[in-house]
Amino acid sequence: MNVTYLIPLILIGGLTSAGVYLLLERNLTRMLLGLLLTGNAVNLLILTVGGPSGNPPIRGRTSDGETMTADPLAQGMILTAIVISMGIAAFVLALTYRSYRLSREEDVANDLEDTRVSQRSDFALDEDRPEHVPSKDTDAPDELDALPGHEGSR
Repeated sequence: MNVTYLIPLILIGGLTSAGVYLLLERNLTRMLLGLLLTGNAVNLLILTVGGPSGNPPIRGRTSDGETMTADPLAQGMILTAIVISMGIAAFVLALTYRSYRLSREEDVANDLEDTRVSQRSDFALDEDRPEHVPSKDTDAPDELDALPGHEGSR
């Protein structure tokens, strides 16, 4: 593998891991930063996978004697992803501001109703679980042994 491709991949891996780590926090600002880092890592991945650089995708233009034309699809996808991520960032910032104005906290707390339902469902599962279920697999012949083609039917 060429070192030219290894450095961007290490950078993409570092950005992705830092972004996922920040997304798992309960602080809304850190969650937003994690979202942005992960989005930038995906943009770099698209750019890296997009192929080598080349001539601009404009008829009659050349740059530094390149023989191939660059693929404009990767750049268009990244531009679209940047616009979408800025919209999501603005939305999350608005949610963070609203949450801070309402509760003066930036950390996301557990929802009391979700906790109650979760505990109730765990209790219901424990009630429905039988204490001991005897194993039905024995060496004695049973009705399945009488099926045609089965050794127990002889």
